[in-house]
Amino acid sequence: MPRVTKKPRNARTTKEEIGSLTFPVKFLDQDYQELLQNCLLNKKNFVDEKFPLNRSSIDPRKKLEKLNQGRIKWLRPSQIVKDPQLIVEGVSRFDYAQGKYLGNCWFLASVGALTFQTDILNQVMPAGQSFSKNYAGIFHFRFWRFGKWIDVVIDDQLPTINGKLIFVHSKTSNEFWPAFLEKAYAKVCGSYAAMDAGFVSEALMDFTGGVHLYLELKKPRTDLWELMDCATKAKALMGCSTPQGKSPKIPVLPNGIVQGHAYTVTGVFKVTCQGKPVKLVRVLNPWGEEEWTGDWSDRSSLWKKVRENDRSECYSLANDGEFWMSVEDFTKSFEDLDICCLRPDFLSGTSKCSWTSTCYNGSWEAGTTAGGCITRDTFWTNPQFRVRIEELDEECAGGQYPENILVSLMQINEKRNRSLASERSIGFYVFAIPPKLKDEIGNFPAKFFNQRKPVADTGIVKAREVMSFFKLKPGEYIIIPSTNKPNENAKFILSVYSKIESHKRTGKRGMTDV
Repeated sequence: MPRVTKKPRNARTTKEEIGSLTFPVKFLDQDYQELLQNCLLNKKNFVDEKFPLNRSSIDPRKKLEKLNQGRIKWLRPSQIVKDPQLIVEGVSRFDYAQGKYLGNCWFLASVGALTFQTDILNQVMPAGQSFSKNYAGIFHFRFWRFGKWIDVVIDDQLPTINGKLIFVHSKTSNEFWPAFLEKAYAKVCGSYAAMDAGFVSEALMDFTGGVHLYLELKKPRTDLWELMDCATKAKALMGCSTPQGKSPKIPVLPNGIVQGHAYTVTGVFKVTCQGKPVKLVRVLNPWGEEEWTGDWSDRSSLWKKVRENDRSECYSLANDGEFWMSVEDFTKSFEDLDICCLRPDFLSGTSKCSWTSTCYNGSWEAGTTAGGCITRDTFWTNPQFRVRIEELDEECAGGQYPENILVSLMQINEKRNRSLASERSIGFYVFAIPPKLKDEIGNFPAKFFNQRKPVADTGIVKAREVMSFFKLKPGEYIIIPSTNKPNENAKFILSVYSKIESHKRTGKRGMTDV
């Protein structure tokens, strides 16, 4: 786990260090310490001119139809309650509830996962902030954005109507960390309304800068629960989503599941019911209400049929949005699962294996390296990357999970306003390099790809990131990232994680730009 440490006085920060957790990029060139000290010196509370108290920060394009912006008043916490606190009795997934005007359940589902991991939470919400010592109406948060950590400064003025917060709010009236975290992320996105609709994976990655594993649940893998159990033990963050319903007028199904909605996965547990093992998944609705009402829900009679010690360890009866369900019902109710962790070592299934990683910042440039997808004659002109898959011993090659490589392709959006970002349709293809060609230097020509089919690919998807987790035989391969159409300019980050035997681990290895 990377920790923030102070650099010796007068030591210079290198270009490579800028954007690390220790030296995050100052978002919009705002330096938290400088602004704080200036406010303390002048005995004035901070006012953030880079995220002004007007419609441009709330909803510049009038997307939120139910919100009457004319009624909004920006208030500091001390104007809302008598004794404001950043955190009251620790941080919990039950601290907050989603606001009714903004559809950012994807973000709040990720926040729910974040509350379980203190180390990661401390990265996002740096320590030493409060309403008492050195208070000046200024706070800051850190997010990972497209390969770099950024430090985001906010003032503590929040949008209210009739003295009540209109977006995320704490269930404890004088606790404000959820509202501040949401405001900082809204600032990064360009406005609160820019957070309306999204994917759980986006915020999970922005909280961790880690490895993302996406699993479709329509045809779930047979070892899904075991993988989730390993992820939980590895302190991974998990979220899931339900499919869109046929009618937007009926968002909540009779069984309590909300359609087109994001949830947090908060745990897994195995119980014995009438002599048979049952694998359970615990899920949290960021609304703080509306729960599953089927088998293993809070009022299910099945809880009376399990051992007392199992029931006392995981059962609770409360209308808090959290519930249990069997893994079978979980895969029927949800369409996908996102797992995000700092390292993918939990995927090894054995201590004999670990994972090595390489990340490359690249670009598609019209006329040179933007060749389009595999059906285009210019496909071969896309950036080409070589990766070597090592021969593993029998125990490591088998393991709990046979996959030995995880590849992620993320396009970099340089526009500040998230809602105005023009996401390209992207994907990548993996080709095996025959042994007789492994010493070839430079890009492989069109003929190479015309004569071969990819051994793995993601297809082309309109998304910020695409990834795939799969198994390759030992040997050398070419990875080709591409946009859908030729001559589409964009920057990207290609990350490759490959399984190796633990005693061979050397850090970055095995991947080169051709």
